[in-house]
Formats: sequence, C-alpha cells, structure tokens
Amino acid sequence: MTGETTVRTAVRIHGRSAQREAVRALLDGLRARSGHLVVTGEPGLGRTALLQWAADSFRAGPVLRLGPGEDRGAPTTAGELLTTLRKAAGEAPLLVCVDDAHLWDAPARSALSHAAERLHTAGRVALLLSVAGHRAVDPEFARLPVVRLDPLAPSHADALLDEVTDGSTDPAVREHLLAEAEGNPALLLALVRRLTPAELRGLRPLPRPTADAGTLAAVAGSALTCPSADARDLLLTVAAAVRAADGPDVDTRLVLDALRHLDPASAPTANPLPDVLAGAGDRLRFHSPLLCRAVHATAAPDRRRAAHRALADVLEADGQPLPALLHRSWSLSGPAPVARLADRLAAVAADGTTPASHGLRGTAYARAAELTADAPVRAERYTAAAEQALLGGRPDRARPLLAAARDCAAPAVVRGRAERVRGLAELRDGPVGDAHQSLLLAASLLAEDAPAEAASAALAAADAAWAAGDLSSCLATLSLGPAPVPRDAAGMLGPAAPDAATGADGLPGAVDLAGAVDGAGPGGVPAPTDPPGPRHAADSRHAADPRQAVAPRHATVPGHATPGYAAVPSAVLAGGRTGGATPRTDAGARGGPGGTRVCGAVPDPVRDHRVGMRALLEGRLDRAAPSLGQVVERARTDDRPETLLRAASAALLLGNVDAARRAGARALAATRQSGSEALVPQALEYLAYAELRAGRHPQARAHAEEGLRTALRAGQRNTAAHHQAVLALAASIEDEPAAVARHVTAALATARRHGLAQAATLAEWAAARADLGRGRPQDAADRLGLLVLPGPGRGHFAVWRLAVPCFVEAAALAGRPEDTHEVLTDFAGWAAFGADPQAAAQLARCHALLAPPDRADDLYRRALARHDEAGGDFERARTALLYGKWLRRRRRPREARGRLGTALAGFDRCGAGVWAAQARAELRALGAAPQGGGAGTLTGLTPQQLRIARHVAEGATNREVALTLAVSTRTVDYHLRKVFAVLGVRSRLELARMVEHADRTRGDRRAGDRM
Repeated sequence: MTGETTVRTAVRIHGRSAQREAVRALLDGLRARSGHLVVTGEPGLGRTALLQWAADSFRAGPVLRLGPGEDRGAPTTAGELLTTLRKAAGEAPLLVCVDDAHLWDAPARSALSHAAERLHTAGRVALLLSVAGHRAVDPEFARLPVVRLDPLAPSHADALLDEVTDGSTDPAVREHLLAEAEGNPALLLALVRRLTPAELRGLRPLPRPTADAGTLAAVAGSALTCPSADARDLLLTVAAAVRAADGPDVDTRLVLDALRHLDPASAPTANPLPDVLAGAGDRLRFHSPLLCRAVHATAAPDRRRAAHRALADVLEADGQPLPALLHRSWSLSGPAPVARLADRLAAVAADGTTPASHGLRGTAYARAAELTADAPVRAERYTAAAEQALLGGRPDRARPLLAAARDCAAPAVVRGRAERVRGLAELRDGPVGDAHQSLLLAASLLAEDAPAEAASAALAAADAAWAAGDLSSCLATLSLGPAPVPRDAAGMLGPAAPDAATGADGLPGAVDLAGAVDGAGPGGVPAPTDPPGPRHAADSRHAADPRQAVAPRHATVPGHATPGYAAVPSAVLAGGRTGGATPRTDAGARGGPGGTRVCGAVPDPVRDHRVGMRALLEGRLDRAAPSLGQVVERARTDDRPETLLRAASAALLLGNVDAARRAGARALAATRQSGSEALVPQALEYLAYAELRAGRHPQARAHAEEGLRTALRAGQRNTAAHHQAVLALAASIEDEPAAVARHVTAALATARRHGLAQAATLAEWAAARADLGRGRPQDAADRLGLLVLPGPGRGHFAVWRLAVPCFVEAAALAGRPEDTHEVLTDFAGWAAFGADPQAAAQLARCHALLAPPDRADDLYRRALARHDEAGGDFERARTALLYGKWLRRRRRPREARGRLGTALAGFDRCGAGVWAAQARAELRALGAAPQGGGAGTLTGLTPQQLRIARHVAEGATNREVALTLAVSTRTVDYHLRKVFAVLGVRSRLELARMVEHADRTRGDRRAGDRM
C-alpha cells in the first residue's frame, strides 16, 4: 500500500434513484399495510449504505436491526420473529433492517422468509433485507420482491470522487480511477485511499496495477473465500479466460480443457459449480465482475501464469490466434518488454481476416504496448487500443489508454492521432467545447505528415461546433479543410479513393472511426435570406465571419452533430468490420512495428457532403442540393455503415424523410452486423428523428428507447441526451407530463453540462409542447418565447424554427399575437423554400390563428388541403382541432363536430393522448359523445390499466395501488394518466362512476343472457 490519503465519508448516496424510490414506496406504504423488499448487489455496490439511508429516512416509528448470531438476537422461527416485531412496533409503524441476510443459517433464513409473508399479523411492518449479489439468491428469498444495485453511472461515480477528494484529482488520474473502479463505489474509495495526495494530483506516477490484489481482496471481503483447491483452480481458470473474452462469460469446454492441461491427472467437471459462478448452457460466468477480478489478482503468481499458459495451448490448438497470444503474453514472468511477442500481437490485432471484437483487439493493442520498449511505437499502440475501445462503445476505457500514450515520447503525427481519438471520445461523452479544441489541435499536429487525417479531424471539430450551436466556429473550422476538387482532377492529387469493400490501407472493411462518432448527424437546412434561387457565392475569406454567413433557418430533423463532418473516413484505421490496422509513425506506406498505414484521397461522397453542408451554412442553396443528393444516391449501392449514416443525414437535410428512414434502417442493420457498437446508438438516433419528423411518434419512441439503452451501455451520454430529447417530444403528445419532465430533466442535465445546444433546444421545446397540449398556452408561450424570439438565449440555429408553429399557437391562445410577427416572417421564408413538406400547412394554420374571422375560415381550409398533400396524422389533426374549436366558438356546431371528430381520430391513430383529450372535451361541449373510451366503456383499456382503474375506483391511492400490484408509483401514475385520456375523464370521482356504470351494464347483460 502506498496511500496516505484520508477519504472523507460520503454524505449522500450518489445515483440509486430507482432503488431509493422502491424503498421509499415500501416505507410510504406503512400508512396502510406491511411490506417487504430484498436489496441485492455485488460486494461494494452499497447494500449496507442503502439500508442505512432507509433507516435514517424513516421517521414514522422505530427501526429494528436484526443480524445472525445469538449476540444479535436473530429468532430461529417465524413465530418468534413475529413476536419480536410486535413488541418492537407497539402501535407505530416499524422498519426492520436485515443486512447480509444470506449469512443467516438455513433455519433462520426460512423463518425470515415465512415471517415476511405474514407481516400483517405483526402490525404495520416494513422488512428490508440485503443479500449478496455475487451468488445466486437463496431459495428462501427467491419469492420476495428484489431490487438490484448496478454499478454507478459515470456521472454518479464522478460526483462521488469529487465529494471525497474535494475535486482535487488530476484529470488523467480521475479517468484512470473511474475506469479501474468500473462503477463500484467501494472500490473507487479504496483506490483513492491507496494513493498519496501527490499521486492523486498527478504529481507522481500511479502504482501499477492501481487496483492491486490487496485492494480488490479488501472490497470483495468474505466473498473471496473458496473451499477447495479444485474449486480455486476452476475459478482462476474462468477468471483468466474472461480477460481475453468478448464478454463476461466463457466457453465451458475451453475452461475444462485448460484445467486438464493444468493437471493432466485430474478429471475436471463443472458440476456442481461454486456459488460464485453461474452456468447457462455451455457458458460460465461470475455473478460478480468484481469477484472475477479479485480471484485473478489474488491467485498465486505461478498458478495464474500456468492457467494462462494452459488457455493459450488450448486456444492455439483451436485456431484462435489473438486470444492465444494474449494468454501467452500473460503467462510471462516479469514486466520486461518482449519485442517479438509485442509485434505478433499488434500484427494479429491489425489483421482484418482474424475474427475478433473491437474490445478484444483493443486489449491486444494495449498488451502489445505494455511489451514494447520503443516509446513512439508504444504510443501508437496505446492510441490504436484507444481507437478500438471507442469503436467498441467504451470511451471510459479509451481515455486511460490515451493518457498512457501521452506519457510516451512520440512525433507530432502520433500525438495528433491520439488527440483526435480524445476529441472524438469527448464528442460522444464530454463537453463538446473541449472536443472542438482537441480536434483542432489534432488537425494542426497531423497537417504536415497526414493531411487526409488532418482534414478528418477538422471536420470532426466542426461536428463539435455544430453540437454546441456555434455557427461561426463551425464555418471557421470548415474553412480549414481542403477546397472541393473536380472529379477529373482527383487522380492528379494522390492515390485513388479506397474501394467500398476496403479501408484506406486495403484491409477488409475498415471502419471509419470519425464516422462512428456522431458524424453524418441530422443537421439544419438554412432558408435563404433572399427568395430561393441562384445567388453569388460568398467570398471564402469571410466564411469564418458570422456577419458574412447566412445562418441556417431550419433543421428538417435536428441531430447533435454537423451532418457529414465527422463522417470523413479516417486514415486512423481502427478495425474494420472484423479488424483494423495499427498506426504508423510517418505518412508513407512503409511497414513498421505498429503496423501499416496508407493515406488516400478523401472519397467523393465525403467531398460532396462537405461541399453541400458548407453551401447550406453559407446560404448557397443552389449548390447544396445537388451535392447532398449525390450522397443519398451513392448509398443505394453501398452497405457500409458510415456511408449509410451519411446518406440518412443528407436525406434529412433535403427533407426526404422516406429516404432518411430507409438509409437509417439499413445503417442500423449494417452496424449490428459489423459489430460496431459505437454506431448503433447513432443509427437509432437518425431513425428516431426521421420517424418523429414524419409524425410517427410511437415508432420514434421505440427507436429512441432502444437508442437510449444502447447509448448508455456504450458510455455515450451526449447521444443519450438526444434520445432523451426525442422521448420527451414523443411523450409531450401522449398525455405523460411526468415522463416529459423526466426525459427533459435528463436531457438538460447532460446538455447543460456538456454544452449540447441542440439537445437543450429540443428538450425545452418538448416541455413547452406538453404545456400547450395540456391547455396551458401562457406557460407554453413563455417557454417557447425564449427559444424562438431574437436574443442571446435563442435556441440552436438549426432547430428553433421547428418550434415556431407551436409558439404562434401558444401566443395566439394566450392573447399575445403581437409577439409572433417577426418569427412568422422568418418561418414564411422557410416554408417558401419547400424542403419541409409540413411547413406550408403549418404556416397557413399560423396565419389562420392570427387572422380576422372573415379570413380565418379560408386559411384553415387551405391548411387542411396542404396537410392532405403532405401527409402526417398529428399535424393535420392539430389543425383540425384548432379549426373545430374556432367553428364551435362561431356557433357552427355541425361543422365543428365533423372537424373535431376528424381530429380525435387522427390523434388516436398516432397515440396523441393529451391532444385527443382536448378533442373529446370540445365534443362534449357540443353535446356529442366522443368516440372510443369516452363513451363509457372500459374496453379500450389494457389489462394493467383496467386493474389500476378498478383499484382507484375503489378509493385506493396511487401508492396503495403500487403496493398491491407490486409496481412503482411512477408506473401507476403513468397508467392512470393513460386511463384518464382513453376514457375522457378528468377526476377520480368521474372514473369511479364510469367503472361502476360499466360493471352495472355488464351485470345487466349477464342477467339478460341467463334469462
């Protein structure tokens, strides 16, 4: 141990919102009934801390703590335990906390389980248990409701580290500690304790390994004990095999064959398995990743090396060279460099014909770097490892590798490649302003020796500027790139562009690293200041001056990256569909210890996208459309994910939503097939935006939900923020104010921290649209005014016009029509351009809202006619609703009824519950019975909604319903809002009457049937 740091005690629990909500529901339910809950998780995740938080939070009565052993008074029968609880409770509610219940003996566990099922006999008692997650749950507790603790999200682990170190940790040390801890709070605190203050501040090098055997063993505690030598060998072999596996599980046959190599006289078997292992089919895994690491680290060095040697022998015989070489390298004794083995590892990792994931290739590059003595080559290999980590969706692993590369002396081109990967990692999961600066630095370092890579880095820097909403920086960065080259002159400038089937180095299917980082993202199509048509090109000398640039007027479908900028194929090849190449130290094509690299000309689709986007930002619309159209067209015959993503972006820019959906769907299939985990969230983002723009909100929500999961799993918080914004927009029409608030809060938390102007604008628009849908136009106008009206707080330059129709509606309904004139003039310019099929109809609707009665009728009809041409259920239904309201107030009930009925049908079709409720209310005001759920029938409810409706009709609170159905109160809230929308009711009393009426009607029918 080297540590001298005293770690402050954390004063609050970081993260764990879902788990705390479940505990809070248990405690709140004590007002009416008893309940029980089991908390589980691997060692170090905070089971004890959560129980302590529950005890500290409980104020309604006493808290009783029970534990195993006579000294702590654990009863041995259910009856004895219930008697103890009655005495402790008295007349007040009682919280019983049982930490480490798995340590109780079998009779005591059985008593505890039986008592949990009979708690109601002891009064109002909440039983909160914790059991270990590194082993299967004991059968006695298997029937009890369980809440699982998962590793902390990066932001929560970061906050914990700041709390216990007062934010004094060096950034590189911070990244290393967070990566080593893998979200385990106890391990993170143990790592901090191990370091000296000088090491924490980056003034002295960190000990290697930082998470050593003693640290891991201390966190694992008693879970690390193993009863026999054979079991220890089995656990060690599984733990060793996992290090060179593509996931947390390994092949059972591989493990058993390796055990036979370890001890030829043995007859190893996987039955029965030790408690800490789980078997599924022919695969084995540890229940706890922490325990897996601890088993490997605490094993005797000779035995650990022997296990790796045995695994290498088996894998070599099976023809799996990359994992075999890795295990061979780990079987070495001592840290001395081994040049020949390092070169073999790097060469096999770069071999595109070798099947391996990005994660495994990254591990091989990192190990090759550890075995390399030459500093520049070592830096190259660490950089290649970071590239692979990024492509594999693990930016948290990429950052420490880049820090290791930075510690090695290296030429400018190698430092430029490392800085480029760092910038791309920040673009996905960090402040985009920092990403912009890192990528600009990369471009300058690469300019002399690797001009193609420098151009790619510069375009990725423009990506970051776009995400930040910084138009002038975006244009300035684009000006750094090479000027467009005529196709017939391309051959005079350098090597031909790579074939679609190969990367720039000729390896099969090389992946575009920059294109894997939110490039080709949906961006903004500017509306011209002058009427559409040819205009003189702006002087390129002034392109960086925002006064000389035409600000984009609209985004057909916003994204969070400049379309196509980061999609320039990377000469920093990081693994194709199956592999990748290691960097080299110069710009030539010679080989080297790190592999081979060949720079080629930027492919035509990339040039077209760049030309089109720059033309759009400068208002040169006549030049933009042909270039972007070529990008879309080329994708028809290209199945590479980067090309398809670029095409989806270009199609969105051109307003061709159908082409964007097709390209996005093909891109999603291609990314999944290639194993490029980093690209999957982006492909889903494009699909979600395309569906949203087409008015297909349920489909947009489905893609965004999957995209959010994959983005969080891949450590892409910036991409996740955009998926949260899409979910907020979808929820804003579905009568889900709590869901809107949840998604808006999540999106803004990341957007504000990382400077994501687009995500913030979308999220704030969603919140305002939810206000408008719920009949609060004044609130909506206040929110939207900040986004669309001129001023320093105006929304993202490529997004804010999307919200103009909502703002005009809100302002008109709030009695503030004078606020709309300037933005409506801008919106009219965009509608005249014709790229957005809905804009013309929305413009006519806006004019109808503001027009005098003698003109409004014709404008509403004109808007509906334009909707018929453009399609889109939601926008047409909104216009029909506003027209129906206008007709009702003009005392034209027959016409109003028809328009409102059409609106209701349209809202029901696209799942717009909050707007459907408005239509039903208007129909009721006309004396018409709304169609669907408002007619007094419960048939439109799902089974879960029906159950909740009946409980509420009986007088139960949401908390009581949640406890009865074993769901969260949030789930009850969500379904109850759906019930109100489907049935068209506004209060619990009205719901109770409707349920009673439906039951009575059903009873009458049954009686009639019997007669």
